[in-house]
Amino acid sequence: MQQSRRSQPGLGKAIRQLRETRDLTQEDLAEAAGITVRTLSQLETGNANPTWAIVGDIARALGVSMAELAKRSERARDGRWRPPDVTRM
Repeated sequence: MQQSRRSQPGLGKAIRQLRETRDLTQEDLAEAAGITVRTLSQLETGNANPTWAIVGDIARALGVSMAELAKRSERARDGRWRPPDVTRM
């Protein structure tokens, strides 16, 4: 994976927010997606550009489609995504 010449903060925020909503550690998600914790950390901080294959692996590990991850990425970048209210039943 290449270091990013152009930051990807929305994607990283979306991945981190989804991971935390699912109570996953970076280690859990990295293992499920078949990537290293270092790679995941770089992605979450917007310091790396993942391949489409890696994005797909992460989306599957999070239980969302790539389209949903892209949508959440855009919302996170713009500050519009909020985690679901887990107190409602």
